[in-house]
Amino acid sequence: MSDVRARSWDPSVAWPPAPIRTERLVLRASEARDRTTFVELFAAPEVGTYIGGHRPRDELERAVPEVPGRRTCLFVADLDGAMIGMVTLDRRAPERPGHLRPEGGETELGYLFLPEAWGRGYAAEACAAALDWFAGALPGEPVLLCTQTANARALRLAVKLGFAEAGRFQEYGAEQWFGVWDAGKGAASG
Repeated sequence: MSDVRARSWDPSVAWPPAPIRTERLVLRASEARDRTTFVELFAAPEVGTYIGGHRPRDELERAVPEVPGRRTCLFVADLDGAMIGMVTLDRRAPERPGHLRPEGGETELGYLFLPEAWGRGYAAEACAAALDWFAGALPGEPVLLCTQTANARALRLAVKLGFAEAGRFQEYGAEQWFGVWDAGKGAASG
């Protein structure tokens, strides 16, 4: 796989990094073998509940490329050699609400996991590892996490990861919560 510089943050950050190993998971770049799981993830009604709904499986089968998710700052969460979810660190579009800076463009943590992986701490483990990597790659850069206030699981995870509420706003017809994680104020895995 080629070494793509993380243009979305800083040209000095190489992508992909070496796989990140946690107690139970490996965070790695996507591969062709992950395609089926990407389709399952975006087709699952439970996964789409708080992100605008799921997409039809037949549409996804046509649209998902042979090697899905091959882009800077998308980690596949791998358990025992199989994808169970993904974690992303993307710039939040300036035109969207929920920012720390007036010009926007802060990094936003996102994650999706297969429903059968829920409730086992995998999302917390994977997100903490991605945040720790990010803090090493771009020390002092804050990270946002946005979710619907109705998504109690995501709010609990945000607090567990060390995100502090920074505000609320309306988007997609629902109240949204956004929090900030400051790498300079402690590790995500604590």
